[in-house]
Amino acid sequence: MQYQNQKQYQETEGMKFVKLYDVRYLFMFLFVAPLISFSQSSVLSNAKQSFEEKKYEIVEQTLEAYLKISPNDLEGIELLGDAYGQQEKWDHAIDAYEKLVALKPNVANYHYKFGGALGMKALSVSKLRAVAFIGDIKSAFLKAAELDPKHINTRWALVELYMQLPGIIGGSKSKSLKYADELQALSEVDGYLAKGYVYEYDDEPELAEEFYKKAIKIGGSLTCFDKLTKLYESQKQPEKAIANIEDAQKKHKRNALHYQIGKVAAEYNIELNKGQRCLQIYIKNHSAADGVPTAWANYRLAQIHRHKGNQSEALKYINLAITALPKIKAFQKEKTDILKL
Repeated sequence: MQYQNQKQYQETEGMKFVKLYDVRYLFMFLFVAPLISFSQSSVLSNAKQSFEEKKYEIVEQTLEAYLKISPNDLEGIELLGDAYGQQEKWDHAIDAYEKLVALKPNVANYHYKFGGALGMKALSVSKLRAVAFIGDIKSAFLKAAELDPKHINTRWALVELYMQLPGIIGGSKSKSLKYADELQALSEVDGYLAKGYVYEYDDEPELAEEFYKKAIKIGGSLTCFDKLTKLYESQKQPEKAIANIEDAQKKHKRNALHYQIGKVAAEYNIELNKGQRCLQIYIKNHSAADGVPTAWANYRLAQIHRHKGNQSEALKYINLAITALPKIKAFQKEKTDILKL
């Protein structure tokens, strides 16, 4: 192309450059933007995987670096707060959840987690210092309940909060029962469990038993059975506890329940043959899913044989327990008691 003068040359070639630059910029944006998005997604995905594997320090390190680049990523902030919580770093967890509340004040779950972190912080300090947290804890839970009328965990938190607070600083059984009623409207089982909790906490075991039984009848989960078992144990009613665990075993067929029967038998010196049989079944069928190490089953067998006056058998089992877990003080004490036979 022929140009009439230098100015026309500069203008024409300049426009070509601009157009070329625009095309290159657009190409780079189309190519790089997905990479940035993929990178963010990859970071969060890896952090979630680490969280599921309970590698909370790795989650913390990963997301702290990531949030310097993307400081307002809600998912990243929440996961980081959860990782702090799992490590009982309550101050950091509070900061993370408070940021979520500031960024998205209408999300009930953010208020719930903020209140929960504040509550755990309060439990970690002196009672005098804990008082200073109560107002913010209550406000966070009440806000979550207001924002989401179907938020079950928030209502559970309010049931427990109002029962555990002394009346002088806002505790109220009637308010606990109010939120238990709200729970029951959302989930009948949760409502019955909450009312059982309220009456158990208020030292009304007959009413607590009534509501825990209703929860078992409606839901029948292991949690429902466990609540009633613990109530019976707290009331020194081991026969009822064993009968309830056996009912749970009939329904759920869990090996872990064999250990629970043996534990109650050993602790209360009742139904020793049944307890011994259940513990032997537990050990024979034990897997990691059962939770309690076999050393504890051997410890319970040692207790049972001590109750029976069988020193040699008791020593055999307690030595097995000590060999597996030598630092458990209860095992050492049991051996001392056995040697006194």
